[in-house]
Amino acid sequence: MQKIRNIAIIAHVDHGKTTLVDKMLLQGKLFRDNQDKGELILDNNDLERERGITILAKNVSVTYKGFKINIMDTPGHADFGGEVERVLNMADGVLLLVDAFEGPMPQTRFVLQKALEQGKKAILVINKVDKPNCRPDEVHDKVFDLFFNLNATEEQLNFITVYGSSKQGWMGADWRTPTTDISYLLDRIIDFVPPAPMNEGSLQLQITSLDYSTFVGRIAVGRVFRGTIRENMNVSLVKRNGTIIKNKIKDLFTFEGLEKKKATEISSGEIVAVTGIEGFEIGDTIADFENPEALIPIPIDEPTMSMLFTINTSPFFGKEGKFVTSRHLRDRLFKELEKNLAMRLEETTSPDSYLVYGRGILHLSILIETMRREGYELQLGQPQVIIKEIDGVKNEPMEILTIDVPEESSGKVIELVSQRKGDMLVMEPKGDLLHLEFDIPARGIIGLRNNILTATAGEAIMAHRFKAYEPWKGPIPGRNAGVLISKEKGVAVAYSIDKLQDRGSFFIEPGDEVYMGQIIGEHIRPDDLVINMCTEKKLSNMRASGSDEKTRIAPKINFSLEEAMEYIQGDEYVEITPKSIRMRKIHLDENMRKRSSKAIEA
Repeated sequence: MQKIRNIAIIAHVDHGKTTLVDKMLLQGKLFRDNQDKGELILDNNDLERERGITILAKNVSVTYKGFKINIMDTPGHADFGGEVERVLNMADGVLLLVDAFEGPMPQTRFVLQKALEQGKKAILVINKVDKPNCRPDEVHDKVFDLFFNLNATEEQLNFITVYGSSKQGWMGADWRTPTTDISYLLDRIIDFVPPAPMNEGSLQLQITSLDYSTFVGRIAVGRVFRGTIRENMNVSLVKRNGTIIKNKIKDLFTFEGLEKKKATEISSGEIVAVTGIEGFEIGDTIADFENPEALIPIPIDEPTMSMLFTINTSPFFGKEGKFVTSRHLRDRLFKELEKNLAMRLEETTSPDSYLVYGRGILHLSILIETMRREGYELQLGQPQVIIKEIDGVKNEPMEILTIDVPEESSGKVIELVSQRKGDMLVMEPKGDLLHLEFDIPARGIIGLRNNILTATAGEAIMAHRFKAYEPWKGPIPGRNAGVLISKEKGVAVAYSIDKLQDRGSFFIEPGDEVYMGQIIGEHIRPDDLVINMCTEKKLSNMRASGSDEKTRIAPKINFSLEEAMEYIQGDEYVEITPKSIRMRKIHLDENMRKRSSKAIEA
């Protein structure tokens, strides 16, 4: 019997997956006692640390009582479902982590459904039992109901439960009696997760993720499904479409703790990194040189949203970014396709623009934020949902939206969601909050978060996941306020902003550079208004000595990247540079805008 256990950790966003992995690494004595360990060891990319979420799946291993436990940390957000689907292919069992207060959330359902469909056995970990007003027993019953509703088999329903707190670093059989460490959980993994199977025969290894090294180029990561793999071995690479490319393996590595360790020969059941293979993609199979047999490619959910990416054409282009041409943009997007499974790319009639398809706003915004930090300048069109025609009927993606909100704000939230064609399914108390669930078109969620946070003074907790394609629900009202547009290029002046404050709220402050056609604020009325921000006060003698008032300017409204993407309408772009996020009209000249709107009406 093999002393290898392969487990994936799955959970909703912020239920403590990465913290638990930290504690497992510490329990496996990976660090010297005097070494600075830090927190959230696996969230090693800047974006993950800033947002406090896992975006990329990671592999590490822990050695415990002579057993090697390969741990895969997965993202909890449904927008990164592509990462979860491929990682589950490498695991023999899953740790389902659930918050002892929140209970199963929409993404818990999403990731668990994927695991159960693949026939994995689960260990339930009820985390954060140190929270005040937590309810572990009630949460356990809810998770059991969730397993049942997802058609779990008899064996899957017979899961074991571990209680504990990753933050305090203990796990045990009963939440009322804390233990001293998490060895109880590691013992359950060894006893309960099936050992990695030893499959004899010719080689089969499915590539489930990519790594990159500046020295050796692209590295294929996957699990040896059958047979044995050796360094300098001749192999066949079987592509998704069935074509076979002859290749030679150069080096092999296994995962030891946070590092990769060189190996000469690896048998089935182990997770391995392979260098030297050319032209591979995720889902391809590395097989025997003489008689190649492919494994079934990983099925990936379709994208539900698209956005237009185009080069920056504003008057400020090239001032802040290094990569500004269409060639730069094209190369970067095609490079992303290699490792981002859930993304699709389509070229448009214009050589400068590309349609990028993704799982949702967050999925696309992480790509844009990464490009921005690498020095790219680009412009984005309004996010659009993907419409499908099924049996002659126009269908659109529907989402299940859950909102936890204080009771006094619930009426306003229900009103906002129903304006966007949302149907309420569930309304129940949850601690001191009210738990609401809705069926809502995916395009209804675009721009909804801002309105709900404003209506609830920032107290609402929102989550949503893709449900299915359903018949079109009809038109949804967009943004109900017009915008303030800059009339000329120049520097915004405090005097002008002060005099125009009764026209709306501003997205700029004195001293900011603006250009003609840039969106600089929100109008109080539904139509757009062109205003001049750059007029200075005339310093003539024709004024009374005491009539100058002080300028009192309200602070500007700051937009995050996602908020700007959700705010714009069909005739507007978001301009992204490494230092700024601006919004603008597609046609900067006012006369051009009038002409194009008349042409659309005609």
